[in-house]
Amino acid sequence: MRKIFLIMLITFSYSIFAQSVDFSGYVRNYPGMLVGNGSNDFVILQNTFNLNIEKSFDNSSFKVNPMIYHNYSDSLYFRLREAYIDLYFDNFDLRVGKQQIVWGKADGVFITDIVSPKDLFEFLLPEFDEIRIGVEGAKFNYYVGNNTFEIVWLPVFTPTKFAAPNSVWAVTPTFPITPTFDRSKLRVQSSLENSELFLKYSALTEYIDYEIMGGYMWDDDPTMFSSFVPDSAGSMNLVISPEHKRLSLVGGSFSTTLGPLVVRGESAFYFGKYFNTNNPTINQGVVQKDYIHYMVGTDFNLFDVNFSMQFIQKVIMDYEDIIVSNQLFNGEYSNMMTFLARYSMLNETLDLELFSYYDFEFDDALIRPRMLYDFSDTINLQFGANIFTGTEGMFGQYNKNDMIYGKIIYSF
Repeated sequence: MRKIFLIMLITFSYSIFAQSVDFSGYVRNYPGMLVGNGSNDFVILQNTFNLNIEKSFDNSSFKVNPMIYHNYSDSLYFRLREAYIDLYFDNFDLRVGKQQIVWGKADGVFITDIVSPKDLFEFLLPEFDEIRIGVEGAKFNYYVGNNTFEIVWLPVFTPTKFAAPNSVWAVTPTFPITPTFDRSKLRVQSSLENSELFLKYSALTEYIDYEIMGGYMWDDDPTMFSSFVPDSAGSMNLVISPEHKRLSLVGGSFSTTLGPLVVRGESAFYFGKYFNTNNPTINQGVVQKDYIHYMVGTDFNLFDVNFSMQFIQKVIMDYEDIIVSNQLFNGEYSNMMTFLARYSMLNETLDLELFSYYDFEFDDALIRPRMLYDFSDTINLQFGANIFTGTEGMFGQYNKNDMIYGKIIYSF
């Protein structure tokens, strides 16, 4: 009798809850087959369930967004992307909980968009709202006309998540000799003094939209400190100690219209970034430098095709030749561009798209053609390819990972 009563109570509570709360989301089937190494292996056989649970009240609202991935290895990956409460007042609002925060004007690159870290489980291939990781904290917005003052406080540090070691997207760093790892300093303890703080002022004017921001944060990517430690036989062993270090930055972004062109720009000046050097015996194998990261881009329409182009550069200040190049920094200057072309047809139910990254220093690229078709109001079909060129660099390191893929997405 008690079991029957409990089932009735749960059923009744769910029916009341379901009537008062909005549910939306999608179910996705996503196979991806390697074609670059001749194996024709399905390295992606993924089923995804994404659920948005939302409810609005007079002066508040909440959202919970769980996401479940089921992979070809029968592994389940649960991810709570967002879970927050919004409180609304006359001139300000407050959001508390786990949330994704998107800043800046750049497409496909992170310059001032650094509040939410990245999940690189499939490199840069997922949609960017899946790459961004929700952060736990509070966001306060104060509104004065078309001006917004935003403060983000994060008491819990969330680092970059890298691909699993057995993934085709895993990257193994190289060292002069085989090292051992000391990960005792990798974790950043949650405390008031270890909090992260971000500030932003944004304005919408008749001629230009712009943002000015600053942050005091932890570097999402750990620095690899090195040392040589003698063993019992008197030999010297290389010990690598990954550790997250503090970073400060100031930056901003803008967008404006010049005739048929939309012109965008974004830049950030980073203070005190640690870079690895080619001499692990001096200063634990690192030097500390400031660097600039900026983008200029334009959007326009030509013959009913939407185009977008961006030039992105990183400049290490007071550069030294001992700094080791990697996939993100190659010498004093690192130059990259992006290109996007998109054409809609059949009453905007079919989109043909080409997006690409190109790195000038490594002469490598990621080329992503795809087709998106709205079969119905609820079903979207996609077919595309990820083509990696070059032999080194951010994209060239994956030159054997060329793939074709398809997606079936049912939205509700």
